[in-house]
Amino acid sequence: MALHDVKRRVAEIAALLLIDKVRRSMGLESDPPTLHMSFTGNPGTGKTTVAKRMGEILRQLGYVRKGHLVTVTRDDLVGQYVGHTAPKTREVLKRAMGGVLFIDEAYHLYRVDNERDYGQETVEMLLQVMEDSRQDLVVVMAGYADRMDRFFTDVPGLSSRIGHHIDFPDYDIDDLMGIAALMVAEQKYRFAPDAEKAFQEYLTRRMEQPRFANGRSARNAIDRLRMRHAIRL
Repeated sequence: MALHDVKRRVAEIAALLLIDKVRRSMGLESDPPTLHMSFTGNPGTGKTTVAKRMGEILRQLGYVRKGHLVTVTRDDLVGQYVGHTAPKTREVLKRAMGGVLFIDEAYHLYRVDNERDYGQETVEMLLQVMEDSRQDLVVVMAGYADRMDRFFTDVPGLSSRIGHHIDFPDYDIDDLMGIAALMVAEQKYRFAPDAEKAFQEYLTRRMEQPRFANGRSARNAIDRLRMRHAIRL
């Protein structure tokens, strides 16, 4: 399964947190581990879903108060004029406190080639909060691997605040058919014997095309199947 390594990394983090909690209950104090994360991979590989599950784990283990997920992009954080960025960023951070802040396509936050880019203010505020509020906020930055590597190079001090770098590989056809079967069953449908084979052939062709989005593309294909089924009925 494509997510095998991802699940293993999440299990390792959960084990670390669990043992750390037990140690603290026994009076063995230690600094809280750095939980900020970088998720890299193509669209539809489960990054947002895993971030949501991570928030639930952190809440259950008492590392954050709420465990909720706040998903944002550059537009939610960076303003368009002087004095606009700081209030926007502060409002997002306020909403995310006690949970997980998921920043999608994080490399768009700061355009290093533009000295007047307001994203620099957001990055500076994030760096401060990631250091000072580690016990009440986990920041997950997500995007394509090569662009994230460049982003960490362009922003000194950011990579050192990221404790866990997790790569999300693309799904193979068996993974996608398993995901599709779950989606179909959850919506109280089922594949006809010949339809399942045709659907697999369709996904196999789609995987070779540009802008394929893994599980997201499988979900969109199922929605189209439902529409055509409705038209026939």
